[in-house]
Amino acid sequence: MKAGEFVKSHGLGNDYVVVDTATFGIPLTPERVRLLCHRNLGLGSDGILEIDARGRYSVKIWNPDGSEAERSGNGLRIAAKFLADHGYVKGDDFTVETVAGPVRTQLFREGGSVNAVRLEMGRATIDRSRKNLDVDGKSLDVTVLSVGNPHCVVFGEELTPARLFDLGPKIENHAAFPKRINVQLAEPIARDRVRALIWERGAGHTLASGTSSCAVATACFDRGLVDGHVTVEMEGGTLEIDVASDLSIVMRGPVEEVFTGSVSPDLRKRLLSLP
Repeated sequence: MKAGEFVKSHGLGNDYVVVDTATFGIPLTPERVRLLCHRNLGLGSDGILEIDARGRYSVKIWNPDGSEAERSGNGLRIAAKFLADHGYVKGDDFTVETVAGPVRTQLFREGGSVNAVRLEMGRATIDRSRKNLDVDGKSLDVTVLSVGNPHCVVFGEELTPARLFDLGPKIENHAAFPKRINVQLAEPIARDRVRALIWERGAGHTLASGTSSCAVATACFDRGLVDGHVTVEMEGGTLEIDVASDLSIVMRGPVEEVFTGSVSPDLRKRLLSLP
């Protein structure tokens, strides 16, 4: 990659801009990330993936509000494809470091480029002390857990955009979660299939989320509602999640590059004017 160059990719409609921190030439800050992610004034995306391939492969995951995410399943699949398709790695198995710990990746190819990625997401931990959450005077049936980042899976609610847009920001910013939280409305529809709507911390409504899919599958598995292999249906498409008895999680899903480009002089000037 050359100075100012970037790649835009998506996983089931959850889109990220990818940059190489060693070559991009514009240090990222929360203010600059907010501009880059802006869909009218910047490049437009659900976040920025800042790749560091010097030594170990690592990724810093920026939310569009300028905050940092501990982990992103779609983002990690995109990062793995970027590292492979743009010549940073040669094999199909490698590890990507995140602030939540290492994630082992396995690549699948079609026509020479990566079209799907398998991720070993580690073990989920469930907060057994919280089974309900009061919102607007109603007690919601929830499972609160971490899959490297925090999630609140809500059961028994209508899976409609109106309900998601009502509950999502209220739960994300609930006093019970001082660091905010990702939110999913979930509905098991078979022993191997779950529907979900996604509200991401720092991003709002998204068409799909990898870690949210892991959280939904794990919450349903823990409740005995599904078996160990689960297809999670989201607005953007489906992900395949395997949950083991110890709550170790494996995800597999598609990834697609949209375009490559370079930051214009006008945008570069505006970015560098921000702190």
